[in-house]
Amino acid sequence: MFTSILILFLLGLTAAAVLAAASKVLHVEEDPRIAKVEACFPGANCGGCGYPGCSAAAAAIVRGDAGPEICVAGGAEIAHNIAAVMGVEVSFKEPKVAHNICTGGSRANLLFDYRGVEDCRAEALLYGGQKSCGLGCIGLGSCVKVCGFDAIHLNDDHLPVVDMNLCRSCGKCAEVCPTGAIRISGLTMDLLHLNKVVDCLAPCMQKCPAQIDVRTYIQQMKQGDMRGALLTMKQRNPLPLAVGRLCPAPCETICRRNIADEGVAIHTLHRFVADWEMNSGSRVRVDCNPPSGHRVAIIGGGPAGLSAAYFLRRIGHEPTIFEKRDFVGGMMKGVIPEYRLPGKVVDWELQSILDLGVDVRTGMTFGKDVTLTHLKEQGFEAVLLATGAWKVPALDVEGHDAEGVMNSIEFLSDVGNTLTDLRGRKVVVVGDTNTAMDVARSAGRLGASVTAVIGCIQRKMSANKNEVTRAAELGTDLKFLTRATRVLVKDGKAVGLEYCEVQYDDPKKAKGTPQPVAGTEATLDADLIVVATDRLVDMDAISDADGKPLFEMDKKTGGIKSDKTTLQTSVDGVFVAGEAGTGRNILIQAVADGRRAARSIHHYVTRGVIPEPENPQLRVIPESILKNMKVTYSIPRVRVPEVSIDERRTSFKEEVKGFIEYDAARKEGSRCLRCGLTCYDAEAGAEYAADPDVERFDRQDVN
Repeated sequence: MFTSILILFLLGLTAAAVLAAASKVLHVEEDPRIAKVEACFPGANCGGCGYPGCSAAAAAIVRGDAGPEICVAGGAEIAHNIAAVMGVEVSFKEPKVAHNICTGGSRANLLFDYRGVEDCRAEALLYGGQKSCGLGCIGLGSCVKVCGFDAIHLNDDHLPVVDMNLCRSCGKCAEVCPTGAIRISGLTMDLLHLNKVVDCLAPCMQKCPAQIDVRTYIQQMKQGDMRGALLTMKQRNPLPLAVGRLCPAPCETICRRNIADEGVAIHTLHRFVADWEMNSGSRVRVDCNPPSGHRVAIIGGGPAGLSAAYFLRRIGHEPTIFEKRDFVGGMMKGVIPEYRLPGKVVDWELQSILDLGVDVRTGMTFGKDVTLTHLKEQGFEAVLLATGAWKVPALDVEGHDAEGVMNSIEFLSDVGNTLTDLRGRKVVVVGDTNTAMDVARSAGRLGASVTAVIGCIQRKMSANKNEVTRAAELGTDLKFLTRATRVLVKDGKAVGLEYCEVQYDDPKKAKGTPQPVAGTEATLDADLIVVATDRLVDMDAISDADGKPLFEMDKKTGGIKSDKTTLQTSVDGVFVAGEAGTGRNILIQAVADGRRAARSIHHYVTRGVIPEPENPQLRVIPESILKNMKVTYSIPRVRVPEVSIDERRTSFKEEVKGFIEYDAARKEGSRCLRCGLTCYDAEAGAEYAADPDVERFDRQDVN
């Protein structure tokens, strides 16, 4: 026994001697700056920086593999202290925080009740989660347990709530969340995020071209957080005042409330929130990153160009708008009638964007005053074409060029200027577009007798149903299924329009292109004929001296062809947004295009590569369309006051739609079911249960 102990002792002594000698031979002096840098850290060892602890992070900084702003647990002061040790400058680091995308909580159906596991990861691993929604929060609080900064807690619905002031973006909560309900994001990610099928998207959010978070801003408005509601809207839409007046609201058509009674008045609430800021007299501050040094040229100051400039500036880039006219705003300024979109509203909205630091150069015509070559020479790294669709095609009939025949853009631009009184005159409008209805309504307000020649049935019109109704209310004679065949001319002036009836091959299904019906020719007397059949891209502005287009064109839309995802044209570094690419379209689509273009341009100028979006939500997600629901309360939809028809006939200055008070907006907001992907709030509106106009459904299953 003694011998064994002695042998072990000698072996240990020998090993120690060898190690001591090796340490002297192989000794590497540690850079003293590592200890100094580590001393600057708060000592959280959270790993949010990507290194296994503060010591490793300090070594990375000293090696030059990381910057002084690497620590997520520390703030600007720590970054400056580290920079002082290293003798370098602190670069801007966009702050990021955790947030929860799930709103379901206890409202999501439980697949089973299992009490043996208290960890979300284990629950998901063993049973696939306990909720019927695969994207939903499981609710066991694994994110709370791993947070080293006490920045997360569970609310009464077992949903994680993040304290933005305490969150240090270490990412631990996102790492342990098995469903992706907790995510880390910053300003750039929030502004440029494109909907994914793995997001918790209510149907209204899926249908909105701009992907506005309808559910959230309605709840914020309902709770009195008007500032928060506005900022939620402005994450996707920098033109909430205009959109709140002009959007045809496709979101409302898919609202789940329609299954129970009437869809939520989303459009009305959108305008209410936007009007709140304007009526307050002060602007809500929106955050912008410091200038990045990346310069972007935007050709056209309409909705698409303005939207792109807004998003690019907010994430730090330096956009310059080159506008042909003497002012920006596109058709929102001087074309869309005042009774739909007042000029003072547009001016307020535009100033909110320009105040961010967007540079505007007016009186600049693309192809003449500014070219792609000139822009490149001036240091612009990318170009966005947002010139719109301003060209109205002439009628392809005899007499189309007679005096007294004008296009819709000319007419609307002249209203209030050279056109101030049409009493006793007969106006014929040709077309089924929203612009055609604007012409008809404006002519009616000026006292004219108006007839509209429309080549389809009403439900096939491209015009918004409400706009058609407004035109009819002012006395417009809507001649459906008719087509212009000849302009009647006398002494070079138009005196009437010849037209015929048309019909579909299958009248019941209204399919195909309506064809003329023999023997149905008739005439209309006319002092003025306004063509409003379409609006096209002006090819002169985007063609070379020989008339050859500078870009590949899209035969289907008539606009500039681009990649559907990136919006990049056939010319590298040149992008297109709005009607310059889509042809005639709605305002909210231009806003959506502006944001998508900003995303692509951001990646192009910073990385040189535009990543394909992962799992993009390109169409309505089938499982989110429910056929029945359990809803308790039926609350009547808010009714918005309107100016009387008689008053409309004599004024352009007052909007047709009035405003609603906060109490009415809040009650309408209570109709929102707070939908998730598959969940919803069956008890929505319970706080108004005692109101006499609120009914309780006798049966729970609403089909």
